[in-house]
Amino acid sequence: MIPLCRLFVRCIAWLDLALFTLAMVALSLLPAQWLKVIYPSLFQSWCRCFIRALGVQLRLHQHYQGQLPEHYILIANHPSALEDVGIPALFRVRSLAKVEVKTWFLVGKIAQAAGTLFVERESKDSRQAAQQALIDAVNSGDNIALYPEGGCKGRRIAPRFLFGAFATSLATGVPILPVFLHHEAQAQFEWQAGEHLLTKIWLMITTPNPVVHYHVFDPIQAQQFSDKEQYNQAVYAQYLAWQQRFLD
Repeated sequence: MIPLCRLFVRCIAWLDLALFTLAMVALSLLPAQWLKVIYPSLFQSWCRCFIRALGVQLRLHQHYQGQLPEHYILIANHPSALEDVGIPALFRVRSLAKVEVKTWFLVGKIAQAAGTLFVERESKDSRQAAQQALIDAVNSGDNIALYPEGGCKGRRIAPRFLFGAFATSLATGVPILPVFLHHEAQAQFEWQAGEHLLTKIWLMITTPNPVVHYHVFDPIQAQQFSDKEQYNQAVYAQYLAWQQRFLD
């Protein structure tokens, strides 16, 4: 009986997600000025609905002192596709994503309406335009989220961080909010090179351990650093320390 009950609940969750997704796509056709008012909170709810359908259990760990700032630039490591809905499920942010997300079935429409910023990683002009778009978004009062590894790089931290988050923080004076995440079943969640998104979703659904941990640490103030290189190296060292603490 228990497995059948769980299957029934999971089917209901996927039906809920399907209907919510169709509604979000329909709402994405509204004028831009309307979307700015109603879509961010709906997008966060849709991300949480997606997490429930997957059966994933997000665990938020608040390691910081005091209260988080209202305005921040969130960065995180990026071992899995789950972060694309996991981060905005927990934080009200506009994300930076690869331009290919625009073409994803239904999801691309929702991402665009939610104010996602896009970058063509192989294009220098696109990267420069994305950098200015990040600065403009932060200066307009938005919180943004990006992954300084530059994409899904596996279950271990990449050999370097890109400079975009740090340049944006220095240009705007808005602090970086570091989030370190890890999956208890790392192999099932890690997005391997060439792996299809639907395959990855199936592995998430069927994982023997669906628990994912999001560790939030104290904001890092830009005023502590003289340039983006120093800023980058200091934060990267923190991530290596957290990797050793939580994964090694």
